Amino acid sequence: MTLYRDEGIVLRTQKLGEADRIVTVLTRRTGRVRAAAKGVRKTRSRFGARLEPFTHVDVQFYERRSLDLITQAETLRPYGEQLVADYPRYTAGTAMLETAERLTTEEKEPALRQFLLLVGGLRTLVERGHDPRLVLDAYLLRSLSVAGWAPALDECARCGERSTLRSFAIAAGGGVCGRCRMPGSATPAPQTFVLMAALLRGDWEHADGSEPRHRVECSGLVAAYLQWHLEHHIRSLKHVEREAPKHPGSPDGGVAFLDQERV
Repeated sequence: MTLYRDEGIVLRTQKLGEADRIVTVLTRRTGRVRAAAKGVRKTRSRFGARLEPFTHVDVQFYERRSLDLITQAETLRPYGEQLVADYPRYTAGTAMLETAERLTTEEKEPALRQFLLLVGGLRTLVERGHDPRLVLDAYLLRSLSVAGWAPALDECARCGERSTLRSFAIAAGGGVCGRCRMPGSATPAPQTFVLMAALLRGDWEHADGSEPRHRVECSGLVAAYLQWHLEHHIRSLKHVEREAPKHPGSPDGGVAFLDQERV
């Protein structure tokens, strides 16, 4: 039984007994850790407020046979304080936390790149320089890439030919050409493929200048692709705003969006 210290982002908390909590933290060096925090639900708790979701903390753990124990916690950056008052950014951040937990399936398995992506995504959200849904989609695409599931966006996922992509086939691994199109594939606009590639490589100048309808298509494809690979729904995604403003040229003259569960 030893003490160890790490910095991390609090992903989730659960009640334990009458006054304790189980806290899930994605740490820089150790990976995802679930640990008990004694007495943090009491009003006189020394560090209960520091162990809330979104908080970037420096934590000391006491290693035990079952759940490790949190013995100290110091706030490094309280991202939650800046997100809770902004619903679009808060819901985007919540989806990031849930995705980070799902993509780090093994406890105490080092996941430095996932940790750095999460910290960068939350920091970008609170800086308010980009649309929160674009920030979320960029985070999801990059996290999938780190996990080994980057979608094909500049060549056909089936034949590898660098030609114009006509469809997006989730089961095939991304964009496909006209010859390789599979039944049930989505057929997004060419600009949507360009936007997805821009988000994956961090081209914010192009992403910020994209049209709302292409952002909505992109969000639906990214959400569906993520959940297909995880084999699990990201529950918080249903709260993220996905509708585009009305466009005179749309078939119904109103809102059009891609349902993430029907792609």
